[in-house]
Amino acid sequence: MTGEQSGTAEVPRPWYAFSIPLLGKGIRALSRLAKHGGSAFPGKVIESLDPGFLARSLSQLPLGVVLVSGTNGKTTTTRMVSSMLGDLGFRVFTNPTGSNFTRGVVSSLLGSVSAGGRLDADIAVLELDEAYAVHFVKQVKPRFSLLLNVMRDQLDRFGEIDNTARLLSHVAQATTGTVVLNREDRRIANLAECVPEGASVRYFGLSDELRSAFPSDDDMHSDADADAGDGDRDETATHDGEASRQGEGSPAAESQSAPRPAGDDEQVQDDLLLSRSRPIADVTLSSVGKQYAEFEMDGVVSGTSVKLEGLYNLFNAAAALTVVRAVQRVSGTQGAADDDSLLKSLSTVTPAFGRGEVIDYHGMPVELVLVKNPMGFRLSLQSFDPSGYDTMIVINDDFADGRDMSWLWDVDFRSLSPEGVAMVSGVRAWDMALRLEYDQVPVTAVDTEIAQSLDALLGRHGEENGRPKRIYCTYTAMLRIRSCMSHLTKVADAGV
Repeated sequence: MTGEQSGTAEVPRPWYAFSIPLLGKGIRALSRLAKHGGSAFPGKVIESLDPGFLARSLSQLPLGVVLVSGTNGKTTTTRMVSSMLGDLGFRVFTNPTGSNFTRGVVSSLLGSVSAGGRLDADIAVLELDEAYAVHFVKQVKPRFSLLLNVMRDQLDRFGEIDNTARLLSHVAQATTGTVVLNREDRRIANLAECVPEGASVRYFGLSDELRSAFPSDDDMHSDADADAGDGDRDETATHDGEASRQGEGSPAAESQSAPRPAGDDEQVQDDLLLSRSRPIADVTLSSVGKQYAEFEMDGVVSGTSVKLEGLYNLFNAAAALTVVRAVQRVSGTQGAADDDSLLKSLSTVTPAFGRGEVIDYHGMPVELVLVKNPMGFRLSLQSFDPSGYDTMIVINDDFADGRDMSWLWDVDFRSLSPEGVAMVSGVRAWDMALRLEYDQVPVTAVDTEIAQSLDALLGRHGEENGRPKRIYCTYTAMLRIRSCMSHLTKVADAGV
């Protein structure tokens, strides 16, 4: 298969290319021994020695590449898509640890290709960071792309979210087969205009009843403006996916109009018009419960239980179902598995690396919840009841986390007040502790050293505390915690 046929760019092959897989495997093995926990170092080395290794390896795939990108949910959605395609009988290559720069993909490839460079797979499902996705599509044109959302995240890297949408537009432009878009995020939905002739567009979406539970970035700003004007917020109790704030995420916010009272006739008319103008979704998340969801596909509503925690993962499941159905259509396997079979497959997917993952420590569950932007943190707090848990928050500001942590002030932490926070740690521990103080959340201890903070949380230097633990952490903090835990108990995928 030629590079042109497979959607890959032609890159000169160095004379020593035959030795690259073996060399990379050796570097990867050494990195595993060092327990770097998801390190992309082997990929960085191989990229510098052989820039064409990525494109040549992926050009072997008969069905090409599914590229997954966006601000929130990339890793778990990639896991869902990979799992469902695997259950359909496809041989799937993926980057399972969430190392989503191009060098991370190369590191994963080094673990999958043979010594001769052969990749035994039918299709690749790859998570890519929004900025590195642009570099990736210059080398490999994806056959399918799934673009999830754009939120304020790592402002020091991406700037404002219109720039993030611009980065993702390059992915849409480069896709040769099907682009799957979130119809509820106007910046993502507008990328349909960038899809090249010959490629198709599919959408995933929410029922009208659920839209307020998944506010967009525009909705968050609209809420913040309303809060600043009103002084006191009208809070409502949350349960199984209901919005935590009345009026939150209304369609009017997407048009950036000023919020109106819920009973306003003009507001009702605006909502109706916006609902009618939305494109038809291939898969719609129609209702949610605790680890349960119902989806509408082809006019039929079907439900399933899921092992994944969190409201946001249920919406990600709609995205995953949409792209899997798209792959079925072009691969000639449509009908080989009906929608009920896809839902059954979805029900078996377990949480991804550090995303709601539960690590067992001597019978004590330790749950890791990745947080890296206001929306992700906000939905996580909305999804997980703190009652009965010891909560720890670990905030780092390394490059992979984003250096600008001002977004913490856009998160409402008051749901943690009744139980308090047992431990705050990480490079920015004192900033986080100050933020909690402003929301009147009691904090038991603050320690910037993650390892000793984790020891204290687990009760290793005192009386054992059997209460389950939940740790909200940024990306590099999550890697550090998993590395520390790997020395104490079994941790899946702790190496490269």
